[in-house]
Amino acid sequence: MCERLSIGLPNRRRWLADITAGCCLAGSAGLVSRSAHGVQASTASMSPREGIDFLYAGNARFVAGESVAPHRDIGRLREVASRQTPFAAFLGCADSRVPIEIVFDQGFGDLFVTRIAGNVAATENIASLEFATQVLGAKVVYVLGHTSCGAVAAAARAEPVPGQISALFQHIRPAVRAAQGDPVAAVRENVRIQAQTLVEASTVIASLVAAGKVLVAGGVFDLETGRVEPVELGFEPVGR
Repeated sequence: MCERLSIGLPNRRRWLADITAGCCLAGSAGLVSRSAHGVQASTASMSPREGIDFLYAGNARFVAGESVAPHRDIGRLREVASRQTPFAAFLGCADSRVPIEIVFDQGFGDLFVTRIAGNVAATENIASLEFATQVLGAKVVYVLGHTSCGAVAAAARAEPVPGQISALFQHIRPAVRAAQGDPVAAVRENVRIQAQTLVEASTVIASLVAAGKVLVAGGVFDLETGRVEPVELGFEPVGR
């Protein structure tokens, strides 16, 4: 699921314009109209699949150095102060190098983000994502891992650590085993396993996915390139 299109640089602007039609993106100029009401209305009318495409379009702008930094001023903050309607919710890693709104070129009120080391589907994070989907109406639940993840590497080493850090390992070790100790593969496996845990542990999210109201997706953020590479989750249902 969620295989990203492979596009050449000459066609990049045209592709962005096509997939974000009606989402205030002007492909020829590579700029997003900053009518906050217009963008809010368009994301509200998006299907889950259009939502994931919108995220990848934002990441493409970020990678190309053409971020428009939408919805990041005081006016936008005041607009959403009384009510939030994010179109996507994230389970991401707490790593300081992975600021999710920047990675996907979004701003205030666009994304509902939960972050925890190793992007593990802990009970509290699942509850937050249930709130984001059931109450706030987010249409995409995205599990975002990243390269050189310290939590995954530590779980692979399984050495004694201070405090409660080792509490994360029980969530990540299945991915390490599935990857047969390969740290790169373990990051991808961890995205798959945490996404599956979300659907299996939450009747709220599972029912929304089954009804086609929510899409569960996953990917790995490359710290060298800035690109988010989709991960095939390998389970059904996957939304529409």
